[in-house]
Amino acid sequence: MLAYIARRIVYVIPIVISVALVCFLLVHITPGDPLVAVLPADASQELAAQLRAAYGFDRPLPVQFGLWLLRALHGDLGNSIATGRPVLAEVMRAVGNTVTLAIAAAIIGFTMGILLGLIAGYFRETWIDKVATSFAIAGVSVPHYWLGMVLVIIFSVQLNWLPAVGAGPGGSAAWAWDWAHLQYLVLPAITTSVIPMGIVTRTVRALTGDILSQDFVEALRAKGLHETGVFRHVIKNAAPTALAVMGLQLGYMLGGSILIETVFSWPGSGFLLNSAIFQRDLPLLQGTILILALFFVFLNLLVDIAQAAIDPRIKRG
Repeated sequence: MLAYIARRIVYVIPIVISVALVCFLLVHITPGDPLVAVLPADASQELAAQLRAAYGFDRPLPVQFGLWLLRALHGDLGNSIATGRPVLAEVMRAVGNTVTLAIAAAIIGFTMGILLGLIAGYFRETWIDKVATSFAIAGVSVPHYWLGMVLVIIFSVQLNWLPAVGAGPGGSAAWAWDWAHLQYLVLPAITTSVIPMGIVTRTVRALTGDILSQDFVEALRAKGLHETGVFRHVIKNAAPTALAVMGLQLGYMLGGSILIETVFSWPGSGFLLNSAIFQRDLPLLQGTILILALFFVFLNLLVDIAQAAIDPRIKRG
C-alpha cells in the first residue's frame, strides 16, 4: 500500500507543474492590460512603465513564470492589483467559504444520490425506478443558476423564510456554525447539490443493477444468505466506482461555481474568480486558478488512495 501511495505522489508532481504552467499561460495570453484597473485615465507612460516593472510584467514570460513559481512554492502569490492585499489571504478566505458550501452540498447531493440510485437499482423497470430516474435526469438537465433564482423567488421573496444573498448577517463574509449563518447556506447548498445528485443517482443505479445481475449474487442467494448480506456485497463492489464519481463531483464543487456564487452573492472562490476576471487582476486570477486546480489534483489523489484501500485489486493492477 505504501509503495502504491508513493507512486501516486510521484505521478502528481509533473501534473502540478503542468497545472501551474497552464494557469500562468492562460492568464497571460488573454488580451488587455492588467494595469488598467489601477492606472488613472490620464496616467503617463512613465507611471505605466514603473507599475509594469513593479509587478514584473516587463520581463520575458519564461522569467515571469520562473519567479512566480518560485514565490508560489514559498507561499507568496503576490498582491492583488485591485486591492493591494496578499493574494493567498484573499484566496484562502474565499476557498474556506467554498469548502463550506461544497461540504453541505455534498452531504445533500451524495446522500440523495446514493439512496435514489440504490432504490432504482433494486427496483429496475418499475415505477419506482422511473420516478428515481426522473429526479436524476431533472437534476442533471435543469440549469442550476436558473434553479437558484427560482428558489430565491419562492423561499426568499414570496415566503420570506430564508435570506436571498450573502453568507451571514449584515453582509459578513466570516463563517460561523450557528443558525444565523446556516440559513444563508440552505439555498446555495440545495442548488449546488442538484447536479451531483443526478449524476450519482444514475451511476449508483447502473452499478447496482449490473451487480445484482451477476452470477455471484445468485449464488449468494442460493446459499441462503440473507438479503442484508447480499446488500453488503453490492455496496462493497459498487463502492470504488461510485467513490471515483463522487470524488470528481466534489472536486467540481470545491472549484466553486461562478454562476451559483454570483446568484447568491456567496463570497467563495467562484465569486472571487468572477471579480478577478472583470477587474483584470492577474495575480488574483492566477492565484485563484492555481489553488483551485491543486485542490482538484490532490482530491483525486485522495480518491485514488481510498479506492485502493477499498478494492485491493487496484493495488495489484
